[in-house]
Amino acid sequence: MRIAILLAGIAAGLAAQTVVLQNGTIMTVTKGTFKGAIVIKDGKIVEVGDKVLVPTGAQVIDATGQYIIPGIIDCHSHIAVESINEGSVSVSAMVGVGDNINPEEIEIYRALAGGVTTANVLHGSANAIGGKNVVLKMRWGKDAEALRFEGAKPGIKFALGENPKRQGNPTQPGQRARYPATRMGVEDVIRDAFTEAKSYQASWKEYEERSKRGERALPPRRDLKLEALVEVLEGKRLVHAHCYRADEILMLIRTADEMGFKIKTFQHVLEGYKVAKEIAAHGAGGSTFSDWWAYKAEAYDAIPYNAAIMHKKGVLVSLNSDSAELMRRLNTEAGKVMKYGGLTENEALAMVTINPARQLEIDNRVGSIEAGKDADLVVYDKNPLSVYAKVQKVFIDGTKYFDRDTDISERNRKALEKKRLLDAEKARQDEQKKQGMPPARRTGE
Repeated sequence: MRIAILLAGIAAGLAAQTVVLQNGTIMTVTKGTFKGAIVIKDGKIVEVGDKVLVPTGAQVIDATGQYIIPGIIDCHSHIAVESINEGSVSVSAMVGVGDNINPEEIEIYRALAGGVTTANVLHGSANAIGGKNVVLKMRWGKDAEALRFEGAKPGIKFALGENPKRQGNPTQPGQRARYPATRMGVEDVIRDAFTEAKSYQASWKEYEERSKRGERALPPRRDLKLEALVEVLEGKRLVHAHCYRADEILMLIRTADEMGFKIKTFQHVLEGYKVAKEIAAHGAGGSTFSDWWAYKAEAYDAIPYNAAIMHKKGVLVSLNSDSAELMRRLNTEAGKVMKYGGLTENEALAMVTINPARQLEIDNRVGSIEAGKDADLVVYDKNPLSVYAKVQKVFIDGTKYFDRDTDISERNRKALEKKRLLDAEKARQDEQKKQGMPPARRTGE
């Protein structure tokens, strides 16, 4: 069945052409909301307005009664990757989830069906300093390399609290303890790693200066773990820090200030409302849940007003999923901040579009409907902040990757094809039994 869907996705991915979406309610996020049209050419938005000139030969899609928004962006996801924690060490900055992308993971298609076009795929939270992230576009049907958001600034995952310190307090028989085992130890690991990274940075700087002077010098031994941390120190790699408690948020801010780097986003940040002024003063963003709480000890003080309070205190806020299931409903997650905090419709929608784009520093390409940006667009049948809204079409780079009508019309054919394949497999196995042959083992067993 996955192959059938894959082929359907590839068939939908036709060569870029000029497309006009007209007569819909366009929620640009940054330039207001109005009824009008969008002209797409060569994967880019070339014109947006209440009245546009339809180019000759353009494919015209009537969006009367429908709503068009920028593609939804999830700033915290783990889709399309497996084994996301390198839990054997406390600092795993040398690894990256970008080497573990599975382009055939059905979660990608389901995310598309929920209007998600871009996702920040993160390493797990077993390490005080985890692995490198990768930003993906949900180009269903493409290979792993083509899923990457080309030009997106690299990032890395940090984690505070229970998850990294739990590794130092093993509960399973035979499980080996690993430092740190306390919250204080997590702070020590981060400070120690950056102290080492600064030394590594200085050794390379000395080598380069000596080389420029014409001296014969041996380069320092390359260290992939420290290279990533030097990139953080130099502002070339963004830090996304898993956290919950206010005290640990302040700890990481102080440590970052001491070591000379910046936190780009605090992820989850459920007690962010307690220290919102400090987060804003550091220049960090907050990527949080709308209303998750009490699912673990660290989350007991979480409140559904967290996003709104941080926003009103000057923090750049996004709403994330951390779940392939919740990822499909980020539009309604955004709607909750209107109830819990009284934010406007536009402020709510920004939390799943332009705000996460700014947090990932890709807002020059995506996050709003503006001329010159990538044509990543979602068409809904109703206001997207309504629980009754359904995604009708999704465009990425001007190519239609999801169409609800096509999906529904193909379901019977795909079900019949699946049945045919299963029946053929059963017949093959029955024939093997008759001939006394052992059942064939699946690849990888």
